[in-house]
Amino acid sequence: MLKDFTKMETFLTVVRERSFSRASAKLGISQPAVTQQIKFLETYLDTKIIERKKNGIRLTGAGEELYKIAVRLEKCIHEAEGDILKIINKKITFRLGTSFTIGNYVLPGECLNTLSQVINNDVKLIVEVSHKIVEGIKDHKIDLGLIEAHIADDDLVIREWREDELVVFSNVPIPKILRPEDLYEFKWVCREEGSQTRKVVQEVFEELGVACRDFNVLSEVSNTTAVLQTVKRSKKDKVHPTVSIVSHYAIAEEVQNGTLYEARLQGYTMTRKFYIVYHKDNKHNAYVNNTVDFILSGKC
Repeated sequence: MLKDFTKMETFLTVVRERSFSRASAKLGISQPAVTQQIKFLETYLDTKIIERKKNGIRLTGAGEELYKIAVRLEKCIHEAEGDILKIINKKITFRLGTSFTIGNYVLPGECLNTLSQVINNDVKLIVEVSHKIVEGIKDHKIDLGLIEAHIADDDLVIREWREDELVVFSNVPIPKILRPEDLYEFKWVCREEGSQTRKVVQEVFEELGVACRDFNVLSEVSNTTAVLQTVKRSKKDKVHPTVSIVSHYAIAEEVQNGTLYEARLQGYTMTRKFYIVYHKDNKHNAYVNNTVDFILSGKC
């Protein structure tokens, strides 16, 4: 007998992602574990349910029937979780940790209020650098985190959330497409050593053959807000503009109203992933699961 919904959840995720590897990333478990759970279902049902293809997966006839049943079960479980939360109705403060970029610029203002209604409890937002958020989760001081770096840790579940693009920006007009040689003409405000943004940028610059040591660096700062304020307040020098690199989310409004200007690197797109992370002890925590579902729904 199937004693829990975990294997069905894995099956649903494989079908929806149309990939064992993408299901593995979304569920926060290894690909062999995904394969093992699907094999368990096939052994239990004594029939093949999924066939792997070069361009993804295909459900067998039995797999199609199982999918319909699993969707009905999933709906019932979600409804039951909502009822359980109503019964518990305990007053807690849900602790949501985010990186500076996500907390200050990505989450819409109404997100926390809506989330509070979804879990019927208060939500406290903790904004810190990504590694501090992870430390808080491991110490059980933060219930769930939204961070900019993938963390490999057996104690944690990490799931992809959305993609972010990093762009060069200035307080004066600069070319929308920058060649490697253009980068040496700027005055730079850089992120501190060890920041996730700096790691992504360094990797791209190495591919371009750009030597950061030859840049005219004005300062190094610790977070996105400091970067923005430093560039905004710098002298508007059109010959040697002051520039930096931030998430396009952080400057979207200013770019739209013409107070800041963004540019991209010729032939390169600087992207990174945002991730949802929580402790494995909370895999079956109704508050955490409801929050994850809410965030992945695109409402936040």
